[in-house]
Amino acid sequence: MAPLWDSVRVDGEEMKLCMSVPDGKGPVPAVVVIQHQGGVDEFIEEMTERVASAGYVGVAPDLYHRDGPDCRDDGPTRRARLRDVTVIQDVNATVDFLKRHRAVDGNRLGIVGFCMGGRVVYLMAAAQPAFGAAVDYYGGNIMAPWGEGPAPFERTAEIHCPLIGFFGADDANPSPADMRKLDAELNRHGKAHEFYSYPGANHAFMNRRGARYHAEADRDSWPKALAFFEKHLGR
Repeated sequence: MAPLWDSVRVDGEEMKLCMSVPDGKGPVPAVVVIQHQGGVDEFIEEMTERVASAGYVGVAPDLYHRDGPDCRDDGPTRRARLRDVTVIQDVNATVDFLKRHRAVDGNRLGIVGFCMGGRVVYLMAAAQPAFGAAVDYYGGNIMAPWGEGPAPFERTAEIHCPLIGFFGADDANPSPADMRKLDAELNRHGKAHEFYSYPGANHAFMNRRGARYHAEADRDSWPKALAFFEKHLGR
């Protein structure tokens, strides 16, 4: 289940995809894994493997592909160049890739994201009807648009699939107040969701390579995320 690399064309250029495929016969459901600010790095590769270990195809699109292969800018600089309209294009291209892939049951697709990827999850739960389940890990800046158009928060009424969110109680973005605001808005629109907050956990608590890794939050949240996918996508 070691990650493989593939690609898909978006706007006339190649976007790399990090892909992990479970052992055994397919087709099986697939989960799009959305990167954190650091890009499709070792942490995101590992998360595609963890998805595959649970029986799903995991694929992570490189949302920084428009920067070109020689870009050496840091994560915050690259993240600041992203725009919602092109992020939606990139994730939609990934969905189209999965629907054509022989290992994938294209009628059973989910999405999970971390940090900025959690924000993208919220956005895509509204923008892409193919997703049957959405998992947001500490997605920040959901109330702010990237470029022109509405913020993900403003598209809450368009969300079409169940959503589960995991948050650190010590996080500043999203803060506990942000989590409560999201919860209230989802409730206002009658959107199926469940949220979990972990005392002592900060932002990026799932990254085992990071200084803020929180083992207890990882051990509790990931089985919940997988149970959520199994409930809504099967296996």
